[in-house]
Amino acid sequence: MKLLHISLVCVLLSLSACSGARPVLYPNTHLQSVGKEAAEQDIETCKQAAESAGAEEGSGKTGRVATGTAVGAGAGAASGALGAVISGASAGLGSMVGAASGAVWGLLTGLFHAFAGPSQPNQAYTNFVNRCLQEKGYEVTGWQ
Repeated sequence: MKLLHISLVCVLLSLSACSGARPVLYPNTHLQSVGKEAAEQDIETCKQAAESAGAEEGSGKTGRVATGTAVGAGAGAASGALGAVISGASAGLGSMVGAASGAVWGLLTGLFHAFAGPSQPNQAYTNFVNRCLQEKGYEVTGWQ
């Protein structure tokens, strides 16, 4: 039963990671005249043009996880060494235990924030898509 719960959580996190942000268009006269279907095709065209120009949609999730893990390890090592000195134990052993637990904590929180948190494309990508859509006559009000 516990394995089922863990599997379900993993599937939900995977699905939430796949849902990328999209531009929200203001219903101006151009959008009303071309219709929603044509607007969706224009959005896809602009997204492909952004990627062709070198702008990546991804928001650097791997970097955030690695940073969280490294920061967690450093904080854990420092607090472990300090705790060991205060309690009279070996500072080396305390810092190793603290670094390991801090790294695990940093990894888990980094993974949670990267995959369950909001998935926003990077700035260069959104700027490119926004300008492309603006040149086609659309007004982008934001991304969701």
